[in-house]
Amino acid sequence: MKGIIGRKVGMTQIFDKNGNVIPVTVIQAGPCYVTQVRTPDKDGYSAVQLGFGETKPTRLSRGHLGHLKRNNLPAVRVLREFRIKNGEIDVQEGQELRCDVFIVGERVDVVGTSKGRGFTGTIKRHGFHRQPKTHGQSDRERAPGSVGAGSTPGRTYKGTRMSGHSGSARITSQNLEVVVVDSARNLLAVRGSIPGMNGGVVVVKPARRRR
Repeated sequence: MKGIIGRKVGMTQIFDKNGNVIPVTVIQAGPCYVTQVRTPDKDGYSAVQLGFGETKPTRLSRGHLGHLKRNNLPAVRVLREFRIKNGEIDVQEGQELRCDVFIVGERVDVVGTSKGRGFTGTIKRHGFHRQPKTHGQSDRERAPGSVGAGSTPGRTYKGTRMSGHSGSARITSQNLEVVVVDSARNLLAVRGSIPGMNGGVVVVKPARRRR
């Protein structure tokens, strides 16, 4: 089973043996604990549930603590499932996983939550152009403009791009290359950027689509 939960540390740059600059994002990947193994006979599907982010037991609910106590695991805040579609489950409940499940040069997908932008206008949210700044306009410069005809259809179509909540969505950065694996400090460095703010929780999985 390949996959791990981590926390985004931030971006930096490293140099390869030829002196080329490589922009990388550092992820504190693990340690993670196998909190539950789901099987088709019992649950109807195959999956492995991992826990990450040790915290105080007082910050978790009793149900959450009871779930972890079955395997004498520490109090971890984040729980995520990894589906196993083809192949056997090669981990056991209570096992600890570290970032060395991946190797340098491997391709991965990183799933995170993008930064929240709040309520934004159409220019920032959808990339609309501004209205003309001349010919009498006073407060219409950043307005979206017309959103539909009057008599026909007499309404606004669903899906019309308008102002609204932006960001804070689940984003997957695909096919990123693993550049550094530091198992001693539980650090992964992947080439390129990943979604979310520094300190946000991310999930690292093997790449599904490879160029």
